[in-house]
Formats: sequence, structure tokens, C-alpha cells
Amino acid sequence: MTARGDREHAFQAFFELHHGDLARLAYLITGDANAADDIAADSLVEIWRHWARVEAADNPLAYARGVLANLARNWIRRQRRERRGLLTLKLFSEDARNPDVPAVMDVRSALRRLPLRRRECVVLRYAFDVPEREVAEILGISVGTVKSQASRGAAQLASYLRETPEFRDADLVPALAGGGLGRMGS
Repeated sequence: MTARGDREHAFQAFFELHHGDLARLAYLITGDANAADDIAADSLVEIWRHWARVEAADNPLAYARGVLANLARNWIRRQRRERRGLLTLKLFSEDARNPDVPAVMDVRSALRRLPLRRRECVVLRYAFDVPEREVAEILGISVGTVKSQASRGAAQLASYLRETPEFRDADLVPALAGGGLGRMGS
């Protein structure tokens, strides 16, 4: 097999192994299934374009998650700018931006209420069980920031979920720490 063939084979194996998790990560960060598919695809295009750098990284999956997190962050920023622009055109009212929380709220909608950095930390730590050091590497922040944002995010998420009848009496923080987010958010 040629060097190009080896490169393509290595990327194909990476793609097959990690595409699903990258798409799920994008969904949990953005809360939008269509955007998540696009972001996962865009991140894999970027990963392919820089495959030599990705393959040479200490942790290629962490590198890929970092690319995806950056693309998701940019998508969220664009959505906010577009929403602000639409609000200035009076196409939507202020109330439409802040709908009442339904009586039964799932984990995904609670995740969307978290600030972006906390959401990223909670999703990576609890849904994907990524070690703190790797989360720090993926997001380009310190391990201490990961610890505080994941802890505050999990507490905030648990608080949001306690507002719903289904979760009101549950002890949610241990469930989150035990990987429960991946099961509840699926």
C-alpha cells in the first residue's frame, strides 16, 4: 500500500471509530441535531485536511474533539448574532426568546440552559467520561477551570432538572458523575 493509501486507511479507521461520538458531542454542545451532523462532518473535513498533524498528536481523539468544540462554539456564536439581528428587526418578541420551561424537561434542554463553557465541560466530563486533563487540552483551558466549570455545571444542571417533576426527588449530581448524563441525554 502506498503512503497515501496508508494515510487514507488510517483516517478511515479513525472516522469509523469516532464519527458517532463526535456527532453526539456536537449535539450535546449545540442542542441541534441538524447542526450537530454538519459540525461533525465539518470537523472531520478539518481533521482530514490536517491528518498528519492529528495523527502525530499525543491524543488524536482529543485533537478531534478540540476541533469539533471550536466549530460548535463558532456555530453557537453565529446563532446568537443571528437571533440578536432578528430581534432588532422585531420579527420575534423578547418573550419568544425566553419561553416558559415545560413541566417535563429533558436533559438536553437543561444542557442548553448552561453557559457554553460549562456545557462543554459537563458534556466532555460526564457524557464522554473524558479525564480533566484531556478536557483542558481539548478546550484550551486549565485543569482547574475544567474542575470548577464541570462541578458548577453539574450542580446547575442538577438544579435545573430538580425543577421538573420526574427528577425533583432524585440525587442527580452522583448520577451525573457516574456517567448518567450519557444515558439520560441519549
